[in-house]
Amino acid sequence: MASIYIDEDVGKDEPGQLGSETSPFKTLQFAYLQRPAEAQYLVRSPAAEGDADAVDGKVWKPAAKSALKKVVNYYEQQKKKAAREQELAAKRKQEEEERNAILLKAKEIVLEDDASLPAPVKIKLDEVGDHIKLRTLDDPESKGTRVRVVGRVHRERKQKDVLFVTLRDGYGFMQVVISGKLAKTYEALTLTRETSMEIYGEMRQVPAGARAPLDRELHADFYKIPSYWRAAGGDEAITNRVTADTDRSTLLNLRHLTLRGEGASSIMIVRDAVEGAFSQAFRELRIRKVSPPALVQTQVEGGATLFKFDYYGADAYLTQSSQLYLETCLPSMGDVYCIEKSFRAEKSLTRRHLSEFTHVEAELDFITFDDLLANIEHMMCRVLEIVMSDPVIAAHIKTLNPDFTLPQRPFMRMKYSDAIQWLIDHNIENEEGQPHSFGDDIAEAAERKMTDIIGKPIFLTHFPAHIKAFYMQRDPNDDRVTESVDCLMPGVGEIVGGSMRLDDYDALMAAFKREALDPSTYYWYTDQRKYGSSPHGGWGLGLERFLAWLCNQHTVRDCCLYPRFMGRCAP
Repeated sequence: MASIYIDEDVGKDEPGQLGSETSPFKTLQFAYLQRPAEAQYLVRSPAAEGDADAVDGKVWKPAAKSALKKVVNYYEQQKKKAAREQELAAKRKQEEEERNAILLKAKEIVLEDDASLPAPVKIKLDEVGDHIKLRTLDDPESKGTRVRVVGRVHRERKQKDVLFVTLRDGYGFMQVVISGKLAKTYEALTLTRETSMEIYGEMRQVPAGARAPLDRELHADFYKIPSYWRAAGGDEAITNRVTADTDRSTLLNLRHLTLRGEGASSIMIVRDAVEGAFSQAFRELRIRKVSPPALVQTQVEGGATLFKFDYYGADAYLTQSSQLYLETCLPSMGDVYCIEKSFRAEKSLTRRHLSEFTHVEAELDFITFDDLLANIEHMMCRVLEIVMSDPVIAAHIKTLNPDFTLPQRPFMRMKYSDAIQWLIDHNIENEEGQPHSFGDDIAEAAERKMTDIIGKPIFLTHFPAHIKAFYMQRDPNDDRVTESVDCLMPGVGEIVGGSMRLDDYDALMAAFKREALDPSTYYWYTDQRKYGSSPHGGWGLGLERFLAWLCNQHTVRDCCLYPRFMGRCAP
């Protein structure tokens, strides 16, 4: 009988080991797996006192019966496992061969459009109207309109010999039923999500108890999937690259794919509607649109947040706000607005900050501070009325934010000094952990906590002059504070900021001096006070913050196409 040696100290569990006394295995289990035939297994163990065969205090002893029984059982389990795996591998191979044979046969199927059928009418997936008739279930003689649709596979499901596809085209969804020969083609059998398709077929009413977009479905009689329309499958399939548990950083890297999801695309669709509603609401008030420059050589909101770059050898910046340029349009155009990008180089990673954001800004001539507040309130509410009057957009918003209701007017008015007292009364401390006091720049966390507790829109007004921009008008009844306002919304905080503007030339020059700014580079702005000044004011709304509130999103990053914030400028 052969002897197999095991030494836990110097042995090695490697296939090259011989299991000899000079080349022992490390463990009994590994040794038995290598040499399961009749053999004597000797384990190097501590020697008994007076043992003549001892070397370095150890001797070779037969493996204990209990230990040997365990490894025998383990060996039998491994043998059964290997047999099962071999059986499964053979089964998989057989299934693969059968599938390959089916796919090979499927490649022989060629689809052709039936020329005897009516010419299809091209429609969008959400299109409705009298020109689209449905074949009804209670009238077997009825005919549905033959249509042609294009889109991408949003979902697909195989049921026996029928393929159900949910098609998406950016306007809506449509359920498509593919059966018979059409479901047996190579393209149908290997269909992957996001594959583009062109489908012809008859529009029909969905069966009783079934559900589909617009309660209709397309029964295909022909389709096209050119090879370059096919989406990647396998490990590269979109369902493997973008999942519910994918980390945020990866989702941002794959933003071009996440935008295809229902949630992300719904926000972008709402965004489009909101921008359009702002334009409509401004037009209703005869406020004219202008397009100020994005490359500037002056600051508006403080030098610390300027993106600086070389402009043909001179210093220039990305605009922080278009406000100053809007003011120059008032004498010739009346009230004006713009919807443009603004840039802030804030080294902040909070959920409501972006380095590039869409800024809705307006400047109004010959107004009072009360007029300004009324305009902000009207614009926000009117935009929401317009958006919610569209049933498609309203449905998107209700899906994203089921509890959304239109805000009640008038908005709550709260002076800064009253907000400081409210924070003191509610034991909400400042950033230094101390009770708030007049003059504090109320931090984001405290401001949001106050707004969330109050639970409705707030016009926070009359901020101290030293924490606001140089161009803001002082309150005629309290020189310490400005005629300024922030509109705060629950869940987000500040969405709008605005103020009356300094309209007196001397007061503006004094403000430049206090801020150590050279007024000569602002000559085009200060001239507005030299050539027919007027009481005027304006406001700016962060579109992404507005959307975060409206669509109940945790971060503004999900409310823009490709977010830009500290550390991210791609893709």
